[in-house]
Amino acid sequence: MSLAGRRKDMLICRCEEVTLAEVERAIAAGAFDVSGVKRRTRAGMGLCQGKTCGTLVARIIARKRKMDVASVTPGRARPPVRAMTLSALAMRRA
Repeated sequence: MSLAGRRKDMLICRCEEVTLAEVERAIAAGAFDVSGVKRRTRAGMGLCQGKTCGTLVARIIARKRKMDVASVTPGRARPPVRAMTLSALAMRRA
């Protein structure tokens, strides 16, 4: 599926509601890999952690930068983080 001619308000990251226009602006502002777009737009920071949108963001970068999609650096996988209370941390030390 080609993204050429698509609407700029098309959602690329459903979790964070990031549009094609936002991703393209991030690339124009200097994002050259998936992590760069993530830092500028939050695409890939939602519930799916980029499993849904990461490949699509890489394809957009490749198209905009006129490069092969395989040479686009993917985003880093990070473990989910959960908030903890201080009392829970204190109980772990005991």
